[in-house]
Amino acid sequence: MIIKVASLQLNISDEQSKEERLEYVLGQMEKARGADLMLLPEIWNIGYFSFDQYEQYSETMEGPTIKAMQAKAAELGCYLFAGSFVEKDGGKLYNTSVLLDDSGALVGTYRKIHLFGYGSKETEILSPGKEVKTFKTRIGTLGLTTCYDLRFPELYRRMMEEGAEIFLVTSAWPFPRVGSWIALNQARAIENVCYLISCNCSGVNRGQRFLGHSMVVDPWGVVIAGSADEERIVKAEIDLDAVEKTRSVFPPLQDRVLKL
Repeated sequence: MIIKVASLQLNISDEQSKEERLEYVLGQMEKARGADLMLLPEIWNIGYFSFDQYEQYSETMEGPTIKAMQAKAAELGCYLFAGSFVEKDGGKLYNTSVLLDDSGALVGTYRKIHLFGYGSKETEILSPGKEVKTFKTRIGTLGLTTCYDLRFPELYRRMMEEGAEIFLVTSAWPFPRVGSWIALNQARAIENVCYLISCNCSGVNRGQRFLGHSMVVDPWGVVIAGSADEERIVKAEIDLDAVEKTRSVFPPLQDRVLKL
């Protein structure tokens, strides 16, 4: 099965209001019309480093951001990994990513398990998720992750064992750790013989510059589409059957000795 994917590497700036950015993102999604699967970055609606706005602009799953994403996914007829937003639930805040199907219906959510505390207030403000999330869909079995999760291989191995064929990564990864970002994107795909599609921010938010470099990595670890640090829509066609074919001829998953 050939799947057309589009990773929308959005420019995040402090000049846009939350409402303005939502309208802008809807317009950018129009430019990717025709994709079977679209991805958006982490906390794109307010900016990841806008920690002082997390509480004020948090939403429930029934809030305006997700409602707008559902309507747009239905209009475009595409699966949408809608990035993440600050979710308010039960008096707590979470970094929650959302997967929608091509009718705009909710497939599922993932609350970021590994919160980032290095130069970030995420660990002070947010509560961590506790559940690994994979979802079987018409376009393959998708595993959902967020940014810092990339540094924890056991999460991706668990998703692979649950049947994941494509890892989706929403992110707000800043400079200067570009080498780590590129290496980890490829490593998670290589070690699990999976596709990995990442969507990172570009631009500057509260003085922090995002490094972009969103990419599509195949089950051999080859970057088949990618970007630099400017705003860009990264497009590619992936062959879902390549996951099973690669695993059948290349044996590391079968040759494992130490297992979780």
